This record gives sequence, C-alpha cells and structure tokens, in this order.
Amino acid sequence: MPDRKTVQDWIDCYVRAWSTADRRDIEALFTSGAEYHEWPYETDWIGREEIVEGWQSRDDWQKNGWTFESEILMITGDTAAVRGRGVYTAFGAFDNLWTLTFASDGRVEVFRMWNNAAED
Repeated sequence: MPDRKTVQDWIDCYVRAWSTADRRDIEALFTSGAEYHEWPYETDWIGREEIVEGWQSRDDWQKNGWTFESEILMITGDTAAVRGRGVYTAFGAFDNLWTLTFASDGRVEVFRMWNNAAED
C-alpha cells in the first residue's frame, strides 16, 4: 500500500520523466502491463512500451517550457488521487485529476487522468 512519500516520490519521478522523455525514466514509473488513460483526449495506452512511445510522441510539448504543481488529495488502499496543474508556454494551463493504482513494487499499474484547459 502506498503512503504519501511513495506517491510524492512517484509524482516527482513523473515530472522528471515528462521533462526528459527518456525511456528509462518513463519505464521506471509503470509496470510492464500498465494502462494509461487520459480524458477527454481518448488516450488509451496499454503496456509500458505503448506508454513510452506515447510520451515520446509528445516531447515537443515540453520544449517551449512548462511547470507543474500537484497536491495529493487522498490515498485509499493501493490507489491515490492527485490534483495537478500544468502550465505550458505554448498551450496554456491545464487542470488535472489523476488516480494512480500502484503495484507492490511502487510502479503504477493503472493511470487515469482527467485533463481540462484551466479557466483563469
């Protein structure tokens, strides 16, 4: 069962991987059979390899600069809920809600994100 430190460490590694788009950084986050779902964009990547390829296809998003802030909302059993806010120089701000279902090794088995343009 993940605790707050496990979840925060995972988030920190997620931000690093999103910044680098390095295969090893991305692979370290997810189990081999992980699922990655993102709404409303209908992103459904199944398996770590598909997740790596998907992330790397979005590498240009980070090149113009971005920031990310997050807050752990709750942890119940093997699942954590996280509120996030990404601000991209090229695209604007996006508010996120994540649910992260962890495997026993600290990697995520199921990642779900609801992602919406922020209203400022």
